Amino acid sequence: MARVERYRRPAGVPGSTLTWLARLWLALLWPVLFAAPAEAANDEVLTVLSWGGAYERAQRAALFEPYTASTGRRVEVAQYDGGLAGLRRAVEAGEVPWDVIDMTRSEAMAACEEGLLRPLSPALLAPAPDGTPAEQDFLPGSFGRCAITHTIFATVVAYRRDAFPGKRPTTIADLFDQQQFPGPRALQRTPAVNLEWALLSYRVPREELYGLLSTRRGLNLALERLGELDEIHWWEAGDTPPRLLAEGRVVMASGYNGRFFDAMVNRGVPIEILWDGQVQEHETWAIPRGSPYPEAARDFIRFATTTERLAELSRRIPYGPARRSAAVQVTTHPDSGVDMRLHIPTHPLNAERALAKDEAWYARTLGRINDYFGDWLATREGE
Repeated sequence: MARVERYRRPAGVPGSTLTWLARLWLALLWPVLFAAPAEAANDEVLTVLSWGGAYERAQRAALFEPYTASTGRRVEVAQYDGGLAGLRRAVEAGEVPWDVIDMTRSEAMAACEEGLLRPLSPALLAPAPDGTPAEQDFLPGSFGRCAITHTIFATVVAYRRDAFPGKRPTTIADLFDQQQFPGPRALQRTPAVNLEWALLSYRVPREELYGLLSTRRGLNLALERLGELDEIHWWEAGDTPPRLLAEGRVVMASGYNGRFFDAMVNRGVPIEILWDGQVQEHETWAIPRGSPYPEAARDFIRFATTTERLAELSRRIPYGPARRSAAVQVTTHPDSGVDMRLHIPTHPLNAERALAKDEAWYARTLGRINDYFGDWLATREGE
């Protein structure tokens, strides 16, 4: 066995001097060794792709600004209107500019199947304040292979109160009833939700909708119903429907419940939400393949999905938090004092006749259904 030499103090250097020198060395080098990596991490700019408008304003107040205050890492926001085309191009070119994407679950599932997203594990999520593991605290279906649900939103119909001073719309079938409720409509330029509503107007049972839409007959029935509407303003950006209603250019419009809430409460637009037939959907966080800062992206998702942050987001825009522990903490809007619980899609009074979007069905059929709808729309506009 090799002999271990004992350390010998250099001649003429007292022990107290060595201790003082060691302390000085640590004082000088500690910031260099340990503070520099933290500063480098904080110099990273996290880029989030989200939806703009009232939704982004709520996210900035509830998520982005608190995250920067907590970590020192700045958040920049890019805006899009959904869809996978831009993500495909960025991944194929190897030039992905975003770190985190706020995606609907159906699009996240489709993007994951195409290899456009990084896998995400629920293990990165924080437990509830009482220690309940995240896997038990989140609502069923919140975890996908590449995405984690943070809120539940709804696509609904809103109408101008002054357009119908007598009888007002009460069911989703009234969207298609131009005899009692005349006037132009605004609908999203997509088959999703429009197809479901069209079949619901025929009184097709909710549990049979997607089976019927899987057939050419079902698609034709739905498109025939849509074709009966005299004047449709097709929208793509989420802030368009509230604006069209506010300007009086349409009397009824589909849109996201949070955008309509913002128009009603913050801008005083005389509209009401028709909750019948609301189509609920999961909104998720996902990390694109090729994200510049994937570790920072995971850190942000952990922060943004804590109970406190999800409850704070729902206080600012009425989307239901995906965590049970957050749902019970939702209270009033910080500016208006409105009870936000009454405006959330998952509230029992609002969800009584809700439809859960079959996102797995859309993920499987997205290309085919989009092509079929696009061909129909081109024919209609050509006429």
